[in-house]
Amino acid sequence: MPATAFAIPPAQSSALPWAALDDAAEWQSFSRPLNSAGKGSDDLQESFLSIEGMHCATCSLAVEEALLRVDGVSCVQVNGATATARIEWSPQVARPSSWLAALKQAGYGAVPAADLLDSAPRDKERRVLLWRWLVAGFCMMQVMMYAVPAYVAPEGEITPDIVRLLGWASWVLTLPVVLFSCWPFFASALRDMRNRVVGMDVPVALGIAIAFGASSVATFDPASPLGHEVWFDSVTMFVFFLLSGRILEQRLRDKTAGSLEALMRRLPPTTLRRNADGLYERVAVRRLAAGDVVQVLPGEAFPADGVVLEGQTRADEALLTGESSPVLRRVGDAVIAGTHNLIGAIVMRVDRAGRETRYAEIVALMERAAMEKPRLAQLADRIAGPFMLFVLLAAAAAAAWWWPDNPARAIGVAIAVLIVTCPCALSLATPAATLAAAGALARRGVLVRRLQALEACASIDLVAFDKTGTLTQDRMGLSATHVRPGFDARMALDMAAALARHSLHPASRAIVAATVATPWVATGTSEVAGSGVRGDVSSPLFPQPRAMRLGSALLCGAGPESALGDQMQVHLADSDGWLATFDLDETMRPDAEAAVGELRSRGMQVELLSGDRDAAVRRLAARAGIAAAHGSCTPADKLARVQAAQREGHHVLMAGDGVNDGPVLAAANVSVAMGQGAPLAQARSDFIVPGGQLRMVPALVRHAQRTRSVVRQNLAWAAGYNAVCVPLAIAGAMPPWLAGLGMAASSLLVVANSARLARMED
Repeated sequence: MPATAFAIPPAQSSALPWAALDDAAEWQSFSRPLNSAGKGSDDLQESFLSIEGMHCATCSLAVEEALLRVDGVSCVQVNGATATARIEWSPQVARPSSWLAALKQAGYGAVPAADLLDSAPRDKERRVLLWRWLVAGFCMMQVMMYAVPAYVAPEGEITPDIVRLLGWASWVLTLPVVLFSCWPFFASALRDMRNRVVGMDVPVALGIAIAFGASSVATFDPASPLGHEVWFDSVTMFVFFLLSGRILEQRLRDKTAGSLEALMRRLPPTTLRRNADGLYERVAVRRLAAGDVVQVLPGEAFPADGVVLEGQTRADEALLTGESSPVLRRVGDAVIAGTHNLIGAIVMRVDRAGRETRYAEIVALMERAAMEKPRLAQLADRIAGPFMLFVLLAAAAAAAWWWPDNPARAIGVAIAVLIVTCPCALSLATPAATLAAAGALARRGVLVRRLQALEACASIDLVAFDKTGTLTQDRMGLSATHVRPGFDARMALDMAAALARHSLHPASRAIVAATVATPWVATGTSEVAGSGVRGDVSSPLFPQPRAMRLGSALLCGAGPESALGDQMQVHLADSDGWLATFDLDETMRPDAEAAVGELRSRGMQVELLSGDRDAAVRRLAARAGIAAAHGSCTPADKLARVQAAQREGHHVLMAGDGVNDGPVLAAANVSVAMGQGAPLAQARSDFIVPGGQLRMVPALVRHAQRTRSVVRQNLAWAAGYNAVCVPLAIAGAMPPWLAGLGMAASSLLVVANSARLARMED
């Protein structure tokens, strides 16, 4: 088919029912500019659609092919687990209405993923599916009631006229199942054949049609070669089992893959904005602009990034920072779009709205990750088509083998082969697991940029950390105290804190932070430029003021600073001379030692790579429990170290946050950007931990290994199921109704097994 088959000239697009979407103000609500560096274009957009009518992996391929045939569409990614499509397109050439026209021609429907009515068609689809299931269940029970006498009654006990009456009643009750309940299977099969592909519903629809057609022939003409063999009970039972599996599969999929959607749809549709009269009116969130003043009530999500103007509350910021405890937000504090206001109404000023918010950046990362197909899922999609052809050939061969002996038996064997071999479980094995895992990580504050990285993360055996901003926080901390013989170290620290409160030096702030509460106060203080602070210190127990000095070794008479090595120190002195020395060092993240310990307990090597002085790096590594430390590293040195480890056969995870970590993050097998990080570091990373919690690094590795285990279980089950059931069906040992039950149970088991990943183990 030519590339322009679905192209729609702009002059015709206004006649389409979706023409309103061609207005820039409309398509921009579900689109955003695409960073097209290296693609030779700077006007590409990416848009997201919610696809209706998808049932299997072949549907994903059909949707991709239909959209790629539209002029101006350069790339399409479809995720069957979430029924969504990501489209890269040029507004200079393409129009959204042409996408929907192309999808309709291919047999699918779609709505913009950002549309507030997005859930309406999905709810309707669920209700219709439930009605199809109810009709199939009711008719199945009635048909089974008519079929039981034929199974249990002795031969000849039921007269021929009663047998024919029961057969006609079964046919009448099976008719609504075939015409109504089976319509999704027939529609999908017809669409696939029209597109010249063999989808997973093709053998299912063929099996149902052959079983119903052969049973109808036997009912209308008992003297036909098919004899009196009917499968109305098998048809209704199979359809009921299959629809039951699809309903449960849909609910489990909503619970697992839908966890990402829940996180990506946290913004409220409307908010209260203050107008010129000082009154509040409810407006759409997308109409907010910088400078607007809005009121956020308890239980609502903040609609934009901004600053609190009135009131105070506690906010749930777990999505952005991973911090599970609510944080206090008062007048002057910043609040973030997508986080939740928990206890009090507040008034806030909007600083950034829409695509400019941090929340929008996170949504972009998650949407792109959800669109990606892991390597094993791509392999399953490629296998599905050829496997379907094998299924059709196997069914035809089995029917031909059995036909000379018993035509009715041959039809039953063909039906069983067509039904039992549908590879739904194989196609769901990987995407269901990886999406569930990504949703669980997102709820714990880890954002997944590439689903492929989950596979690589499961094989990690060496973890390399950057130091500053990754293992450490952006402040100094007290590491040790040395005092004059006979003097109390706690008292010396309290006296030093009294002086340190009168200084803004980072070392002084570290001294103050190390004390909980001190009874000592300092009066008459004065700064000594470049050296420290001096003043009179007293307390209720020691009311007589003591002249003291806090600062450099020269100010406090502690000897020349050159003798102190590279350890940063602050000294305290009184009228008698030197009194105490406080060793200061970078503040290590509170969970660093535990994170390193867990990684080592799992058999992984841990290294520290930093551009800081070698002695400082080794000192921090010893505190964190890291044996291998490399200081004075340039970006090239870090890259060389990681590449050397990879040549030795290691799979390396690199965690960093700075601009100079970009090259090594790109080269590592798995990369994690810690904290808010630099944009370059985040752009090169596979995972982002906005809150900077180091404990999430071993948790990530642990969850990736668990995900790999579940994927392998799913694939093993899907392969084993087909290996066992196909020969049984060909041998005639598996009746059609049992084949239908086995296929539905197989798919459901895969999704249920994957649903375990929606919750991370502590």
